[in-house]
Amino acid sequence: MEFQSSEDSVPSAFITDEQSRQLVGRPPASGAWRDGDPAGDREFAPLPSFKTGSGRELVNAKLAYETWGELNEDGSNAVLIMHALTGDSHVIGSASKHHPTEGWWNGIIGAGLAIDTNRFYVVAPNMLGGCQGSTGPATLDKNGREYGPRFPYLTIRDQVEALKILTDALSIKKWHSIVGGSMGGMHTMEFAIMFPDSVQRVAIIAAPPVATADQIALNSVQVEAIKTDPAFAEGEYYDAKAGLGPHRGLALARRMALLNYRSPHELNERFERSWQSGKSPLGDGGRFAVESYLDFHGNKFTRRFDANSYITLVNAMNSHDVGRDRGSVEEALKQIKAKSLVVGISTDRLFPLSGQQVIAENIGGKLVGGKLHVIDSEFGHDGFLIETDIVGPLLKDLLNA
Repeated sequence: MEFQSSEDSVPSAFITDEQSRQLVGRPPASGAWRDGDPAGDREFAPLPSFKTGSGRELVNAKLAYETWGELNEDGSNAVLIMHALTGDSHVIGSASKHHPTEGWWNGIIGAGLAIDTNRFYVVAPNMLGGCQGSTGPATLDKNGREYGPRFPYLTIRDQVEALKILTDALSIKKWHSIVGGSMGGMHTMEFAIMFPDSVQRVAIIAAPPVATADQIALNSVQVEAIKTDPAFAEGEYYDAKAGLGPHRGLALARRMALLNYRSPHELNERFERSWQSGKSPLGDGGRFAVESYLDFHGNKFTRRFDANSYITLVNAMNSHDVGRDRGSVEEALKQIKAKSLVVGISTDRLFPLSGQQVIAENIGGKLVGGKLHVIDSEFGHDGFLIETDIVGPLLKDLLNA
């Protein structure tokens, strides 16, 4: 969830010597984009005096976002894309010194693709609390110091309130479609409930209606892995020299998460019991190939993400419950009036199909295809990022509905 970025959404594979060389050199204490860094393709929308549901206030906050295509005269062709846990606004495009990863949905959005930028004006924000341009824990507060552990607790609903401010700043009265997978699916549901007159169509992909105890437990272990790293320093690590930040804890959290993003079948089929090198892992100090795979992606992750942001976003996911203060999950889902596409993945062990079934059975909007669409994928939760040949046509049907 994720969570996800393009380099993790290709099929799992053995780590090559060239990939290992990519991680030579010490990572910075935080992989966050910081004020003063080159903006790249980012634009910024101010969030003046933004107040959270808990009453905390963020002063001079902002959302980073990227856009593709052109808004038409009546503003009816705008599509909002919501990212997963460790995604950001760079949905399509190449990696560069301004953007640490390739676009995480390069096969879905673009000229002539399912979300056609010749037809639609596509907007992708970095969620509030994130670390790639939007205000988050690595941002300087009014005293010129990183928020760090003092950053306010955010809920999914807080983040959607920020998205509504972005909507108004872009002079968009009604989104043609809002599309979100994983954590982004949580935001999509909440937006459709909180602002039903501001969206015509929604795509909810591989997301649950409520964060379950099991999911919260998985998240809590990841957060604890970060906090128990001595270099985390209770969240006050931003002045640490390169290589001395909370990298071990953050990388361990990422390794744990990856196990939930992929299916057991895929890992077993890809790696079996192979060794990473000719050195045996059975007492001779060698490693199994799957261990090297997890280590590589965990360590790479520390170079583009911020530990405090990870905690902030995971806590927001834990807050997710569309039924909170609305009677019940079922009653809340009935409030969604937009035309709806609901998609689940057969092998998803993070957000199982049972959650998407609840959404499809109770959502108030007309279902595209009249049912829950199930992607039969070997890749587990990450299937919505990898199976673009399946996801693309489903999204195209929604946009044309």
